[in-house]
Amino acid sequence: MTLPTSDRSPTVPAPGFTDAVNAFMTRPQEPETLQLLTPAGTLVAPPEEIPGYAPELLRTLYRDMVISRGLDTEATALQRQGELGLWPPLAGQEAAQVGSAHALRPDDYVFPSYREHGVAWCRGVDPVDVVRLFRGVTNGGWDPRESGFHLYTLVVGAHTLHATGYAMSLAKNGSDAAAVAYFGDGASSEGDVAEAFTFAAVHDAPVLFFCQNNQWAISEPVTRQQRGPLYRRAHGYGFPGVRVDGNDVLAVHAVTRFALDHIRSGNGPFLVEAFTYRMGAHTTSDDPTRYRTQTELEYWRARDPIARLRVHLTEAGHAAPSFFEEVEEQARDLAHRVRREVRNMPDPQPPAVFDHVYAEGHAVLEEERRQFEEYHRSFARPESG
Repeated sequence: MTLPTSDRSPTVPAPGFTDAVNAFMTRPQEPETLQLLTPAGTLVAPPEEIPGYAPELLRTLYRDMVISRGLDTEATALQRQGELGLWPPLAGQEAAQVGSAHALRPDDYVFPSYREHGVAWCRGVDPVDVVRLFRGVTNGGWDPRESGFHLYTLVVGAHTLHATGYAMSLAKNGSDAAAVAYFGDGASSEGDVAEAFTFAAVHDAPVLFFCQNNQWAISEPVTRQQRGPLYRRAHGYGFPGVRVDGNDVLAVHAVTRFALDHIRSGNGPFLVEAFTYRMGAHTTSDDPTRYRTQTELEYWRARDPIARLRVHLTEAGHAAPSFFEEVEEQARDLAHRVRREVRNMPDPQPPAVFDHVYAEGHAVLEEERRQFEEYHRSFARPESG
């Protein structure tokens, strides 16, 4: 088949069109980050112009951030002492977790990954139940129906699909509740997340995708994962996305409320990228000194979310020294309780692994249990006569 000459020849656009395309491609790509409280602890606008600004809320946010960090510090120490098999630290990400969690309603349902200890605390999950999982004595640790906080998902990114499916069912049943999926920048590179974005967009699913961009997917920097700002990925799927200063608890809270209002109004999904930093290791099996510089760490320590809010509470006269002392004591008391209960935590009986495989009994499973118990009895020492 011979094509006409005009179809085989290169097409040269008009100069005006070429200029327009080049201008579109070279437009500024610097991301815009929403912030209400600067690293120095000052508001970017008068208090009356800050959404949701209230001294009581600020004190609650501060308290929960300090308690979350206290739990994290204690659990890390317990792992180092051999009491836990593993622990994924959250230090540095308290504002992203606590600020967003306080914007949720009780009937919203959270799908966490495995680092959302601060969200778990705000949703009423006992921290002892969280560390129980990492001690290896349970496959779950808490009842998700009681708190609206699902079990941790260690398969990176998979739970975004779970959240999307749950959100689709909410919409079908006429509920204005929302599903919330917490994940990291590394998970955003997984195919599961891309599929979740697609399904959520085309079905207008009431789901909030909350990405804690802590800038390191284990040892890979975010610059090796994507070329552009993460929040702009949402635009390609047809729903909005914003970037917020993830170390500014006020901004995180306000942006999450805004996103949830958008979702509850029937407008479909929303992506929030909380730009934050993981101060510690990816997990306690990781050595971040092998891939991060001390200079980078010091830069982010100066942007500590807890210190930032404490400065503001003090300078604005919203909290007395006694308040901070009380919060520190509460964090210490919780840490002591976690340590005590972890050390006294009994190991489960081996056959317990069969207890919650199915909601109801199953003949094949019961036969497997019988064989398992018989096998274990074969190791019993005979009694001496």
